[in-house]
Amino acid sequence: MDGPSAAARLLRRFWSASLAAEMEYGMNAAIELLSVLGNLAGSLFVLSLFFRDGRNLGGWSWDQALVVLGIYTLLDGLTSTLLQPNLGALVTHVQKGTLDFVLLKPVDSQFWLSLRIFSPWGLPGVAVGGVLMIAGVVRAGTTPTPLGLAIGGLVLLAASLLLYSLWFVLAATSIWFVKVWNATEVLRATLVAGRYPISAYPAGLRVLFTFVLPVAFLTTVPAEALLGKAAAPVVLAGLLVAGLALGASRLFWIFALRFYTSASS
Repeated sequence: MDGPSAAARLLRRFWSASLAAEMEYGMNAAIELLSVLGNLAGSLFVLSLFFRDGRNLGGWSWDQALVVLGIYTLLDGLTSTLLQPNLGALVTHVQKGTLDFVLLKPVDSQFWLSLRIFSPWGLPGVAVGGVLMIAGVVRAGTTPTPLGLAIGGLVLLAASLLLYSLWFVLAATSIWFVKVWNATEVLRATLVAGRYPISAYPAGLRVLFTFVLPVAFLTTVPAEALLGKAAAPVVLAGLLVAGLALGASRLFWIFALRFYTSASS
């Protein structure tokens, strides 16, 4: 690939082909939307239980907690749109030996494996999450400044890259292990903790979800940035963690390929 313009053209072709294939199953959109709304209704009901009798949740009001839930729903939709279909295919390529054909293509293999498939059925989750996030910010009485919106958007982008890095590293371990898909499902289940503000958890879990599994940087920190609650060091830490994770995913992929045994060898 020669530069960003070539990558953009390639993405357009990738995603156009994916959409053309997926549009043959139009009912999937309605089913996915119903699934997202059902999951959201369950999450809202559980969240409401914490706010009975005027209580708050770890210092967060109901409207502020909606922003966290909205970001989680948006990221879960992103997972269904890009991460799960592409990185699931990575595991399949390794198991069937078809990764050889990917490595022979005149395109970066990590780029190809991460963005080749676009599943529109995760878009309802992205849309619903975005609406809930914006509604929470407005209802919380926050008046974001252009700078605040830019910072919030940047931190949200960093959260997306962090989530991608976690998924990609796990998928890349399929070069050594066969049952990797079970691990990705465990990761997705663990990240459900991001539905609620990290401050709502006991101290031990807060440490776990900040320094071991960085759930805090996926939902709580972006929500704080959008609400104008995030301190500058926390925002910088979130950006740094995302950058390091993305770099680590790249280095891990290069390392993993050294152990890949070609199907033709």
